[in-house]
This record gives sequence, C-alpha cells and structure tokens, in this order.
Amino acid sequence: MPEPTQPLPESLTPVRDFNLWSAFALAFSDISPIVGIYSVFAIGLASAGPAFWWAFPVVLVGQLMVTGVFGDLVSKWPFQGSVYAWSKELLGARYGWFANWAYSWGLTIAVTSVALAAAGFLAPAIGIVSPSGIETSLLALLIVVLGTGANMIGARVLKWLLYLTMSIEVIASLGIGIVMLFFHRIHPFALLLSGADTAHGSGWLFGPFLGVVAITGFSFLGFEAAGSIAEEVAASRRVLPKAIRLSLAAAGVLVMFAAMSLVLSVPDIGQVLAGKDTNPIATTLVADLGPALGRGLLVALALGFTSSMIAVETAVSRAIWASARASELPFSGFLSKLSGPERLPRRVLGLVALVSGAFLFIQNVNAYTLLVSGATAGFFISYSMPVVAFAYARLRGTWSPGPVSMGRVGGLVTWIAAAWIVAETINVSWPRNSYGGVWYLNWGVVVMAAVLGAAGYAIQAWVFGSRRRAVELHLDPAGEGQGF
Repeated sequence: MPEPTQPLPESLTPVRDFNLWSAFALAFSDISPIVGIYSVFAIGLASAGPAFWWAFPVVLVGQLMVTGVFGDLVSKWPFQGSVYAWSKELLGARYGWFANWAYSWGLTIAVTSVALAAAGFLAPAIGIVSPSGIETSLLALLIVVLGTGANMIGARVLKWLLYLTMSIEVIASLGIGIVMLFFHRIHPFALLLSGADTAHGSGWLFGPFLGVVAITGFSFLGFEAAGSIAEEVAASRRVLPKAIRLSLAAAGVLVMFAAMSLVLSVPDIGQVLAGKDTNPIATTLVADLGPALGRGLLVALALGFTSSMIAVETAVSRAIWASARASELPFSGFLSKLSGPERLPRRVLGLVALVSGAFLFIQNVNAYTLLVSGATAGFFISYSMPVVAFAYARLRGTWSPGPVSMGRVGGLVTWIAAAWIVAETINVSWPRNSYGGVWYLNWGVVVMAAVLGAAGYAIQAWVFGSRRRAVELHLDPAGEGQGF
C-alpha cells in the first residue's frame, strides 16, 4: 500500500469528509450500547447469575488494551480498511489479505444478523405482533436497503444520521440507568457478587462466568470502524487514535452502568434463572415504568440495531474496497471504482447489501447458526492478526511509532492486548454444549473458521498468482480486463 507521500490518483482517493467527532460517532454506533446490553443481558443473567455483570469490566479492560494497539497502528498507517491495512503493513500482503478475508465475512454476516434483530423489534412496534420468518426477512431486507441508501447518499447525510442515532442511544441507555438505579432499585449492590447458585467457587469462575466473558466480547466490538475510514478523516494520524479509544470507553461505561441498574431492578431473578423469563429487560422496564413504555422501547431497540448495522456496512465496504484497490480481489477493476462527488465505494456497498440480503432468507435454524458462527470467527481472528503481528514487530525491534503512540507503556500494553485477544478468541471458539449435543453447532466457530480459511486460501492463491502473471506479462493488474 502506498505511503501518503506517494499520492494516489484522485479516482482512487476518498474525500476527507469526517473529523474526530464523526469518526467517533461511527465507531460508537458500530459498538452500540443498546445492542451491547440487549444481546448479552438475558443469557448472561440466566447462565451466571447477577455476578455475570463483572464480565463487562473484564472484557472492557481487555478491549481497551486492544484500542491502545489499534491507536498506535492507525497513527502510523491511516489507510482504509483498519485491521486489513495494519496487518498488511506489519507482515505483508498475504497476511493482510487473510485478515481482511476474516474481517469482511465477519462484518458482512453481522449486517445480516443485526438487520434481522432490528426487524424483530420493529415488527411489533408497527403492529406486526407475531411475524413469520419470511415477514421478518422482508422487513430486515428493507432495513438493509435503507441503510445502504444512507451509506450511498454521502458522508454528510451519514454523519448526521449517526449523530442522531448516537444521541438517542446515549439518552436511552443513560436515562434507563439513572431511572432504574435511583428510583426503582429493589436489590442491594451486594447482589452483584452473587452467582445465584449457578455454580460455586472455581466451578463458577471457569464455567458459567468464562462462558459469559465469551458472550460479552460481542458487546465491545466495532471500535476499529473509525480506522476503516482513515483516508476520509481530516488529520487522521492524530484524530483516529482518540476516536478509537474514546468510542469504546464511552460505550463501555454506558453499557456497564445501564446493565448494573437493570440487574439491581429485576423483579424476579428466579424466573430468569429458571428460564421462564427470557426477556428480563422488557419485564423489568414494563413492571416499573408501565406497559406504555413498551412501544417506545421497541423503537429505541430497532434504531440502535439499525444504526449499528449502518456503521458495520460502512466499515466493511471500506475494507473490501481497499483490497480491491490493491488488486487483491476478483473483479478488482470493477470494485475499486469510486463514484459521486464524495468518491464513495458504491459498487462495494451494493455487493455487501446483495450478499447480506441473500443471507436474510436462510430459514434453516442450524444453517443460520453456522452462519453466525462464521461472523464470530471472522471478528475475533481479524482482531487477533494485527495485534499479534504488532507484538511480533515489537519483539523484533522493528517498530517505529507514528506521531501518536502509547510511549513507554506501549510494550506492556501490547503484550497484555496480545495475550487477551488470543485468550478471548480461544474462549469464544471453545465448543460448549449450547446446542443440544449437535456437535457441528457446538464446534461452529472452529468449523466455519476452517471452511472460510480453506476457501480463502484457494482464492488468495489464484488472486496473487494472477497478479504475478500479470506483472510478468507487463499488464496492469488493476485493469478491468484482467478480471481480478
């Protein structure tokens, strides 16, 4: 990838329409406190008791170490694609390609799953009480189309949309936390130290709690999205480290505060532990604030999941486009073209919408579960690759920082981050018996990592082989006529 001192043609250079706060809004929306709370709360409380809450600070500290690494990397290499660009600069084109392969699939599948979740909340909010699978898929497809449209229109519309949804998320999560903690708390703070007989001692720590730590990892993903648009951000070398770190810190504090307030306000924890209350957030809010809140809660949840989906789509489109610009994908000549006055990767956005939209109509539960496992594998593998490569660069003594760095603590933070992300990746991939003994679902993350890895190996061998042959024949490997 060329250094900034070697300017690219204007047709391959995005317009710098983002600043610190709009990059922060993108990353914050990608993380999404509402998504973080709602997707983890019920299963965490049911499987590990009220003390599951401590998984939030554990995961947050680990991920903040990762933001330190990402901040150093984006300050030195402020290129489109975040984890892809950094991995490529650290250990070469093929290593970066695999990071991007994992990242792109993880995010594309995430667009599907988040859109389906948004549709699940939007349907009852607009009067569809018991939507069928097809109705939910069609509603999710509409959400994907609208989100893609917001991304295609331009940065100005996208920024204000992100500001709006971010404000709604902050008000909703902070407001719920304050109201529940100060006006409807029914349990003492000591409840946060109780596993509620889900297990005892080390059995709880290395059983239910370790499982919750794996699940909670999904509450604190997406902060790298600010780095995915690096070439669209003014003063990116100095701005983006702040945006990456602040977005996770702000979202993490909101998630922990709102989750703590909700735990201490659940009217009947026994019902949750017995599996009789599968939606304790809604139960708690309705019990304390009345049924009139129901529709407003559904709308807020739908907005939170939709804004997260839009931010995810923004991030993945830039990663795929950056790889196409480097002639590392099939049909790179077509995919690398930017369009409109803001020079947006609309062709890639259309491709992401097409693939994620097709996934929406997978009605087989087992097949969809494997698909989500593929997203899980993609996220954590793609996060691990630049962190481990960065630790290796520091070990070899080849690292030289950009204008913003962690300074003297950089080495320590890097080693903690590497140990954390590798351990969490193993923890997330561990085959727990969560699917009634169906082995390929329990091993889903490993299975999908192997499948995607094998497919990726074949494609990258063809792509890089084609590039090498093109160079030998003195052809332009980015040319549309090459087909790669």
